[in-house]
Amino acid sequence: MNLVVLTGAGVSAESGVPTFRGADGLWEGHRFEDVATPEAFARDPVLVQRFYNLRRAALPTVQPNAAHRALAELAARWEGDFLLVTQNVDDLHDRAEAEFPPAPGFELIHMHGELLKGRCTASGVVSDWTGDMAPDEPSLDHLEGRMRPHIVWFGEMPLSMNRIEAALGRCDLFVSIGTSGTVYPAAGFVQLARMAGARTVEINLEPSLGAGTFDEAIYGPATETVPAFFSTL
Repeated sequence: MNLVVLTGAGVSAESGVPTFRGADGLWEGHRFEDVATPEAFARDPVLVQRFYNLRRAALPTVQPNAAHRALAELAARWEGDFLLVTQNVDDLHDRAEAEFPPAPGFELIHMHGELLKGRCTASGVVSDWTGDMAPDEPSLDHLEGRMRPHIVWFGEMPLSMNRIEAALGRCDLFVSIGTSGTVYPAAGFVQLARMAGARTVEINLEPSLGAGTFDEAIYGPATETVPAFFSTL
């Protein structure tokens, strides 16, 4: 059986990671136009780099929770292909996978990038990055480039879409966990999975905007619902 799982902010929220965009439309006190677009980075790199530096520095204060670990345990015993796609830019899935080494068919994709990586604006080369990044941080590999957070901003294409769509096209089970169903293209993954004939399941704190497109729905805290559901597979 081939499995695709999509995770969003609801998975990491119980670890203490802010869901980033609040009910007031602000992203941790900032308009997204000011911190999450290429134009914002060109206009005010000081603000943008400080915003992501603070988020990067906060990662050591949070730990993987029971939902992350349940997915990692599943990856360790899953016999088919298992693609875990996360919209989250934290490293909690990665840390959980380190505790439970996955089976050969497993792959993790951060479709919106990763806080612990930087990218050269000239070459596109991605590098590990754990500390602060200066507004004019020089590129590690290109004289004309500078470093930016390896984050997919508004107006940019999410990462590895070809691989994700290929996996959705052959999956037998698609599970969406902790997502609002408002951000595309991720909100459309359930339709691609349905077209492939997959069983589709939503696990969320409350119904998402796309709840009606799923075959099944399970609602409650991710640390309770995720381990319970995957223990049945």
